[in-house]
This record gives sequence, C-alpha cells and structure tokens, in this order.
Amino acid sequence: MQCSLMSIFHNIYQGLLSACYIWRKEMIRVFKDEGVFMFFLVVPIAYPLLYSWIYNNESVHEVPVCVVDDAHSAMSRQFIRQCDASPDVRVAYYAQDLDEAKSLVSRQLVKGIYHIPSDFQAKVCRMEQGVISVYCDMSLMLTYKAIFQTAQMVTMEMGTELKTQLGGHYTAREETIASRPLDYDDVPLFNPQGGYGSSVLPAVLILILQQTLVLGIGLSAGTARDENPHRNLIPIGDVRYQSTLPIVMGKAMCYVMIYAVMGAWLVAVVPRLFHFPQLATWQTLLTIMIPYTLACIFFGMVVSCMVKYRENVMLLVVFISVPLLFMTGVSWPQSNIPGCWQGVSWLFPSTFGARAYVRLNTMGASLSDVMTEYRNLWIQAGVYFTLACAVYRFQFFKARQQAVERLEFLRHKRHMK
Repeated sequence: MQCSLMSIFHNIYQGLLSACYIWRKEMIRVFKDEGVFMFFLVVPIAYPLLYSWIYNNESVHEVPVCVVDDAHSAMSRQFIRQCDASPDVRVAYYAQDLDEAKSLVSRQLVKGIYHIPSDFQAKVCRMEQGVISVYCDMSLMLTYKAIFQTAQMVTMEMGTELKTQLGGHYTAREETIASRPLDYDDVPLFNPQGGYGSSVLPAVLILILQQTLVLGIGLSAGTARDENPHRNLIPIGDVRYQSTLPIVMGKAMCYVMIYAVMGAWLVAVVPRLFHFPQLATWQTLLTIMIPYTLACIFFGMVVSCMVKYRENVMLLVVFISVPLLFMTGVSWPQSNIPGCWQGVSWLFPSTFGARAYVRLNTMGASLSDVMTEYRNLWIQAGVYFTLACAVYRFQFFKARQQAVERLEFLRHKRHMK
C-alpha cells in the first residue's frame, strides 16, 4: 500500500516537472519566434488601439456631399437648404450631372451625392410620391449613416409640412396632432452617443482575444513541427513528452500567464482609454473572462493540431473573423440568424464570450442574466480540454508509430547490406 502511494506521488511529481519544463520551453518559443511574439503581444496591444482610435469620434459631422439639382424648383432648394443646415452634412459642391458628381466622389472631394430629378416638384404637386436618389461612399459606414439619415430626416420633415398644409386645419394644435398624432422621444438604449464604437467595438475586443490566441498557438505548433525531423508535433525520445496531460497543462499555463495580462488590457484598459460604456465590476468581468480564456486556449490547441503548416492557420483565422463577428449577434440581430448558423456559432467561444461581455459591460446586466453564456463557456472549456488531450494523444501515437516504422526501415536496410 505504501509503495503504491509512493508510486502515485512520484508520478504526480514527475508530471509536474514535465509540465513546468514544457511551460518553460513554450514560453521561450513565444519570445524567440517573431510570429508568435507578434500575435501574442504586439497585435493584442496595438490592434485594439488602432481600431478604437479610428472609431473614437463615434459619429461624424459636416460630411461633404454633392448635389445634382435637375428640378431647379423651390422645393428642391428647400431640401438642399435643410440638408446643409443639418449638423451631419455639408453641401460642398453643385454638379451639372451625375458624371461630374461621380468624378468628385472618385477624387474623395465628397462622400455622397443627392440627385433631385427634374419632375420632383411636379410629382409632389400632383399628389404623387417624389423620389430623391442618394448615392454614398460605402468605404466608411459612419459617413454613409450621416448622409442617408440626413436625407431621410429632411424628407420626413418636408412631408410633415406638406401634410399640414393640405390638412385644412384652423389651429396650430390641430396641425401638430394631424402631422404627428403620436409623439415620442428617441433615446438610444445602451449607446447614448449613438456611435459605432460603443455598439460594436466591445464585441470586437473579445473576438481579438480569441483570434490572436488561435493564431499564436497555431504558429507555435507550426514552429514545433519545423523543429522535428519528421514534422511531428511531439518530439520522440524525450521522456517529458511521454504523457498527454503534462503537455496540455504546460502549454496552457504559458498561454494563461500571457493572456491574463492581455485579457485585462482588452476588456478593462482599452474601453477606459476610449470611453466606451463600462458598467460591470472587475469581479464580474473576471468571472466571465476565466472560462472564456480557458475555452479559447484549448480551442486554439485543438485547431493547432489540425493545421500542418504555419501559414494555414493564418488563412483560416482571417477568413472566419468577419463571419464570427456577425454570428455573435452584436453587429447583426441574433433573432435574424438562421438556426443552422446559430448552431455553427456555438462551436466558437467568441459567440458566448462576446454576448456575455456586451450585456454585462454595455447593457448593465448582472451575472445571473448571462448565466446561460457563463455555463456554456465552462462547457466549451471542458469539451475543448478533453479534445486537446485526445488530439495530443493521437499526435503522440502517430509520432511513435512513425519512429517505429523508421527504425524497422533502417533495420531492414542494414540487413539487406
């Protein structure tokens, strides 16, 4: 009995030593490999700053537009004046035709075009619907939003005035009720500035954590394959790589230490620097980030075992980045995502991590409100940990089988001589 206990403790001690050795070797590889270092440290620090700085203004004002007025009527001039008086749009040029206006857009002198057709006022006077065409430069969503919404609000205001004039009412109160029977106050929930940054960038920060982790782990695995003669992920002959659990735990300890700092930078420091909504306490954020980081680490380890070359993981991760952002349900309504794609999104930790983070930090939800996402993150962490152990075990047997086959080949070759 005593020998059995001593053997158990000895195995645990040897496993801890192996895990520490693998942690040390993986940490050295992180700082020696330029690609891994860039994706683990440089990109998580610099990329959120660049992305947040671009959208730090939240909304744009005085966007230059060009007007093509084919009507030359009092109503078209009223539309132009009201658009120019709005805070978001500035009428910078008048063009003779659409070709001239398109040349101004191509030279980036304006960001959009308002085209008023020649029969605009005639149609309105005949009680028909008048149409104003809006052309926008879609390279930046903020300018598109400013140009389109300004035209929409001005046309609605002009329509209200026409409705009041044709109503035949006698008092100002009757005109107000007829033009707007139900008044309302527009209060943007969870996004008081009504900007792109406060609504989408918190989810982007969570996605950056997952994508840089997967990229860094994949590049590290590619480097490990390059260092081995037969491109095996696990070296043969080193007794410290004989057990699967120390390998997984040693690598995971390295990634946890790095992303404990990077995660705090992404979810706590960057939002504070750029004044994004911050309603959650650090204890609540820590509660969510622990399972999310673990799920991302083990997910990245599983993916790295399936990728043979360093370049492949970059192509894979970059390709799925935008679909993953949409599948979080932040930039695209979750209710409008088809069921099959929602099932696909459950495979990625960023789906539940982004939803939980946005609801906690932007919408002011409590931990009980995101308990579904919290449980799912722990389930993902457990499932991907099990899969990581399984795929590394498979890699171990595969490498040993290749070594045995190589040894048999050399023996056969020597006997042939």
